[in-house]
Amino acid sequence: MPEITTQPLLLVAIGLGAYLLGSIPFGVVITRALGLGDVRKIGSGNIGATNVLRTGNKGAAAATLLLDAGKGAVAVLIARAIAGEDAAQLAALASFLGHLFPVWLGFKGGKGVATFLGTMLALAWPVGLLCCATWLVIARVTRISSASALVASLAATPFLWGLGPRSMIVLALALAGLVWLRHRANIERLLAGTEPRISR
Repeated sequence: MPEITTQPLLLVAIGLGAYLLGSIPFGVVITRALGLGDVRKIGSGNIGATNVLRTGNKGAAAATLLLDAGKGAVAVLIARAIAGEDAAQLAALASFLGHLFPVWLGFKGGKGVATFLGTMLALAWPVGLLCCATWLVIARVTRISSASALVASLAATPFLWGLGPRSMIVLALALAGLVWLRHRANIERLLAGTEPRISR
């Protein structure tokens, strides 16, 4: 855990702002803007990039991926500029929770993989890059998005242990735990051998 140096009221404000930023459902916004329908009624019903890809629009999926990652990164960078590392880690958690439980969608959001990677890149870019590389390698080998997400989220902790900052380990474990929790159905399908693969 980082040393708490920021005033409590400022932390509350930063946390609320980060949550609201993280809760912007870019997958829903983009698919509706492009006339692709409601992504929540397509495929898995998830609002993330993998499900947006099921609309057949690769550009929409790419934009969703970048914006979902970007909102986590921006929340962290703004918090760090305003206060410090304690605020940056709080912003990472709050923006991540915003994506998972957005107030605009009745607290029914995405699975948080892109936002997780975005926050990692902003908090500790070498670790973030390694997590992204892990996702890509596992995706390349298995062609299964959920398996890539599960492995990449777990990999953050040993990467932080080796490269630092170790003050982020508790946060990384919390975020990974939430990623795994949101992937419960995917884990069941992985164990059953029925999890769909990434379309070429």
